[in-house]
Amino acid sequence: MKKTLYILCGFFVLVTNAQTALYNSGNLQIHTEGQMGFHIDLINDGSFDENEGLAGFYGDLPLTVSGVFAATFFDIEISNPDNVRLNTSLNSRNSTNFILGDFFTPRAQTDNYLNFLENGITNGSGDISKVDGYAAVSNQQNFTFPVGDQVFLRPLALQSNGVNTFAKCAYFFENPNSPSTFSESFDTNQKVASLGEVSTREFWKIEGTVPSTIQITWNNRSNIGAIVDDPSSLGIVGWRKSTNQWVSISGGPGVGDLTQGFVTSTTFIPDDYEIITFAGNLGEASELIQTDNYFVSPNGDGVNDALEIEEINLSPNNSLKIFDRYGLKVFEMENYSNTEFTGVANTNNFVIAKDKGLPSGVYFYIISLEDIGLDFQGFLYLARESN
Repeated sequence: MKKTLYILCGFFVLVTNAQTALYNSGNLQIHTEGQMGFHIDLINDGSFDENEGLAGFYGDLPLTVSGVFAATFFDIEISNPDNVRLNTSLNSRNSTNFILGDFFTPRAQTDNYLNFLENGITNGSGDISKVDGYAAVSNQQNFTFPVGDQVFLRPLALQSNGVNTFAKCAYFFENPNSPSTFSESFDTNQKVASLGEVSTREFWKIEGTVPSTIQITWNNRSNIGAIVDDPSSLGIVGWRKSTNQWVSISGGPGVGDLTQGFVTSTTFIPDDYEIITFAGNLGEASELIQTDNYFVSPNGDGVNDALEIEEINLSPNNSLKIFDRYGLKVFEMENYSNTEFTGVANTNNFVIAKDKGLPSGVYFYIISLEDIGLDFQGFLYLARESN
């Protein structure tokens, strides 16, 4: 069992108008295997950046992190249904464990964010625990930002051509024509001629200087049916700063149906665009053909224990990719033969309890049949007796 360190110097408890807070004006430090649980606010006006061990934000009352300096923790954990508000930035050096509640950063205060440093990773983010506002990375090349709003996780996966010294992202469930925290609006009718309808439901803000691709997801609230009839004609668009109009940055067709799915961009420089969202793509039609949806129940009864796609027999040379509902790739294989996927991830992405198998739920697949030059996509439902 890990030790809990009680540090008795360098800080004191401040009581103002019946509100208690831990006020640091000295030089706090959590040592290796130490744990510090915050049940009151943190005001950091001193050095708090040489920490090891765990810093947890707990309880059932709203908490606030503020002060002159950003605190830097090794491991961070949040289990607070009333959320933790960041009025100053917070840095994570290692693992951030999302259990319950959001780290909330006011979107009008763009310099406040949860920042994942060079080795910072996330675990467990979902609709009930995420970053409601801005998340950032420092000195990382590829990262999935665990951002959303107070209701849903709406992650953005960033894959860059080099290491990002700094990159930042937030999600907005707002109409781009009337955003609440921007000094300008982004007229969805101001677009290049090749584009279809631009979403008026939501958008993302992504900042970075390194050429990158991104992947974003949609859900039922996105109202994709108001933009396209066929999700494979959905693309990503960005408001280009130099021309003040929406242009396509889509790198591939949408994958999914009208209620959920994901789409990937082409390579672009995030800082060239103010915001990004979905739009109908009136360019080349998708070469993807919708196939069946499948049921996988790996319980050892010999029925549906593995994903079996009949069309695989037409092309021994093939490739299969499977994604979860957030667009995270969980399985990839060349020359799939209808036996290998039994509900267990084989990628290096951060999958919780990877050795125990993926959780029950809906997944997307893309199968490329190289011998006949066709691609197929569809859904599969993974069912387990227990998770």
